[in-house]
Amino acid sequence: MNIAIVASANGNQRYRILSVARELGREHHVTIYSRRDSAEGKSKTRVAPGVTLEHIDVGPAHELSADEVVPYLNDVGQHLTRRWSQERPDVIHAHSWTGGLVAVAGAKGLNVPVTQTFHTVDANRIELERALGRRANAVIAGSGDEESALIRLGVPRGNIAIVPHGVDTERFQRRGAVATRGTRKRLVHVGPLSTERGAHTIVRALQGLNDVELVIAGGPEPEDLDQDRDVRRLRALAEQLGVADRVTLLGRLKRAAVPKLMRSADAVVSVPREAATGIVALEAMACGVPVIASSVGAHLDSVIDGVTGLLVPPDRPARTARLARELLWDPTLRTALGYAGADRARSRYSWERVSQELVRVYEAACA
Repeated sequence: MNIAIVASANGNQRYRILSVARELGREHHVTIYSRRDSAEGKSKTRVAPGVTLEHIDVGPAHELSADEVVPYLNDVGQHLTRRWSQERPDVIHAHSWTGGLVAVAGAKGLNVPVTQTFHTVDANRIELERALGRRANAVIAGSGDEESALIRLGVPRGNIAIVPHGVDTERFQRRGAVATRGTRKRLVHVGPLSTERGAHTIVRALQGLNDVELVIAGGPEPEDLDQDRDVRRLRALAEQLGVADRVTLLGRLKRAAVPKLMRSADAVVSVPREAATGIVALEAMACGVPVIASSVGAHLDSVIDGVTGLLVPPDRPARTARLARELLWDPTLRTALGYAGADRARSRYSWERVSQELVRVYEAACA
């Protein structure tokens, strides 16, 4: 199968797209089309066996927001029409609403099925996303929660396929290097530091957890911590609650360091108000580390409460603290959740499994 992927995505999305493409490339020919956002690199690069990345030279060669890229979408669509007229793909997979627009424009008159992933439903683009969702041969949702949002948007239920966001089960696994730690029990938060991402909830929960440390990875680069507004707010909160001596902020970690940190934790806590991908919980599960996750979004699919982790409503520090106490002082429960979480991550969320499910969606769209 000749698969065309139209990617207009941020760094984390781009990493996941490339990871799945590498797996698809084992048995199919995959070409990723993306507007050039850097002056470096060739126009066409073989990034893995069976996978080629083609940069489209339209607009300035630096990153643009979705709104900033709009004036260039017509030119990108025309480029894709010319390209696909020469080498017609069997199926197109568009990412985000900007990718959807150029995919539909590029495929016009070519009779190529288009599949669409939005990643998140943008309240400012409801009419546009509704039109794209109805136009696509299939809309791929990452979770049951996203499927419900698409149905409310007006996308026909029968046009939606759920394919979860995957996790790198080679990098995130039970065995491997472990970050150094002291004698205190350890909770870990990985991700942005803004209030809606849940770090503040965990700092508040620390009040009810004696002899427990919290290690927070995320936010700015380590050298920029002192200048960051979210960091200052977290530090002020920790000082106010009298837990500052048990809170460590590491800043943004390199990707290779994240599994080491997770494996050093007694539990990973990921309690954002929204969880479009739930990737932090998945990565911790893959490492065999028990998870306390907010009962929202993709967590509702990946975390089976009491089996592969524990669920808690967001913004509930007292309840989060209670669950953490139960978990931290019950090694049998931690072991059971860790093993079950690792099994679920490996069997349901590996790149191999995700790519197999995508191929089934592509084949159905072609049929």
